[in-house]
Amino acid sequence: MAGRGKLIAVLGDEDTVTGFLLGGVGELDKNRKPNFLCVGKETSVTEIEETFRSFLVRDDIGIILINQFIAEMIRHAIDAHTKSIPAVLEIPSKEHPYDASKDSILRRARGMFTAEDLR
Repeated sequence: MAGRGKLIAVLGDEDTVTGFLLGGVGELDKNRKPNFLCVGKETSVTEIEETFRSFLVRDDIGIILINQFIAEMIRHAIDAHTKSIPAVLEIPSKEHPYDASKDSILRRARGMFTAEDLR
């Protein structure tokens, strides 16, 4: 993908995905697969996990944004992802505030630094 940047993928509730799509994040790859999934009540955990895993292997995605309450549903898959790209960032939703204690990526990042490193 020389000369072209990487995409942001979004796994979120309707409000979150709509906001990012209005901001211009939505794209289709060469196989007509979108870089987003709008999770509703009828969306199965299997579909969420399959979509997340498909985003991990796409070479055109650099960042995956996921609502934290959705990340909790597939925590094992997120914890298994250890590569730096795509970066996985957990974000709040309108109905579910962000809880840093649940963010496994943040916990992992904290483990990389000591208090002395931050002085």
